Amino acid sequence: MANHKSALKRIRSNEKRRVLNRYQHKTTRNAIKALRIATDKSDATSKLSSVISMIDKLAKKNIIHDNKASNLKSKLTKHVAKL
Repeated sequence: MANHKSALKRIRSNEKRRVLNRYQHKTTRNAIKALRIATDKSDATSKLSSVISMIDKLAKKNIIHDNKASNLKSKLTKHVAKL
């Protein structure tokens, strides 16, 4: 266990960040799954912009890598264009 006040505070703040990051990442993954199973083109197109925004936010906060974000956006855009 940590002995310093600053280390204890760091443990608390790390846990808060971890929980928030997990929530945001899981929410984005669920949105991606919903977009992939969408069959209506107009519905998928409207979902695409919000999903891309979520992916960009994750990449900006370094929750996912920039290249992974680019790959996801590219694949999802191709998927929606195919519908």
